Amino acid sequence: MLSVVNEDGTTQSGSLIDEIVREGARRMLAAALEAEVDQYIAELAAEKDGAGRRLVVRNGRHRPRTVTTAAGPVEVSAPHVNDRRVDEVTGERMRFSSKILPPWCRKSPKISEVLPLLYLHGLSSGDFVPALEQFLGSSAGLSPATVTRLTKQWQADHAAFQDRDLSASDYVYVWADGVHLKVRLGQAHSCVLVLMGVRVDGTKELIALAEGLRESTESWADLLRDCRRRGMKDPELVVGDGAMGLWKALAEVFPAARHQRCWVHKVRNVANMLPKSAQPGAKKALQEIYNAEDRGHAEKAVEDFAKIYGAKWPKAVKKITDDQDELLAFYDFPAEHWVHLRTTNPIESTFSSVKLRTKVTRGAGSPAAALAMVFKLVESAQERWRAITGAHLVPLVRAGARFENGALVERAEAVA
Repeated sequence: MLSVVNEDGTTQSGSLIDEIVREGARRMLAAALEAEVDQYIAELAAEKDGAGRRLVVRNGRHRPRTVTTAAGPVEVSAPHVNDRRVDEVTGERMRFSSKILPPWCRKSPKISEVLPLLYLHGLSSGDFVPALEQFLGSSAGLSPATVTRLTKQWQADHAAFQDRDLSASDYVYVWADGVHLKVRLGQAHSCVLVLMGVRVDGTKELIALAEGLRESTESWADLLRDCRRRGMKDPELVVGDGAMGLWKALAEVFPAARHQRCWVHKVRNVANMLPKSAQPGAKKALQEIYNAEDRGHAEKAVEDFAKIYGAKWPKAVKKITDDQDELLAFYDFPAEHWVHLRTTNPIESTFSSVKLRTKVTRGAGSPAAALAMVFKLVESAQERWRAITGAHLVPLVRAGARFENGALVERAEAVA
């Protein structure tokens, strides 16, 4: 008896495992891992060191490991990638991590995660049957009509999510970004507007996900007004890229929220205005600003940056000096939270896997279906999100406690 997929996406496992099906699952997983690595390396082919050597290359294979799939245990030997790049903000070595088979994974993804991933990858509903047969052991219950019913259910789930009551959810910090994906949305230049938040207990949560125009104040205002209508309170701090229409909308809808510009976006913007020869030194100088031990040292680093680069590239320097208050806002919050508040990395990292796998094909379906697929992928990823460092300090931030250069100065009760 082989695995059967029910209409709700669950599976029933029998007692007999067909060896042919298991071999098919192994081959499909191996091919998917090879394709993922090929695409990763190809997209970073231009990244080279001073000697002209690629920074991202293949380097053999990982040790074989056994992964449990619905077709039975499958031995997999994933390709190994040597990534010598260094993160511009954290200074840490970059690492390739497979989104198909993460290092910790010992079981194949749930059907609820596999289906939207394949859908976004460009498979039409008819293509699901042969593709998932390798994983599930049988195509029973996976007719195109069944897949269509599932996608309709996902759209209903997304609609319910976008209309849920937010009055009981207190988001102290919020990350905002407009993410461009290669999926068919409603209009040209549309993107996915994303809001993620930190609740009072320090856990991260997706707040909203909708279609809109990244640079449009009205698009962001519509989304924020809807969140306000459903009971969302003013967050203490909102983190985002300065090039969005978010900030004017935020001042209108959530005027009490403070603004923090994302340093990752800012470093990219400044570097784009400099010749390549000046970029490494400028990036190091910018690191001296956002990694400074306190606001005073950060402000001194801004002055040093302006002195060094202001004469030749005043427009690049102006991008820092004009936004200095918003770039250094994180210093007024707990030092334990700084690493989370300097960038929109929680959104960037969540959507990196979606960006790598999405492309415009007939399989992408309607705009509503495409957005629902993105929602289901993020919903699945949310189960693995960790609370922020220093979660016990989040309630103090919400209560109005004052922090200077990351240290607690006084509690709200003392002020009263």
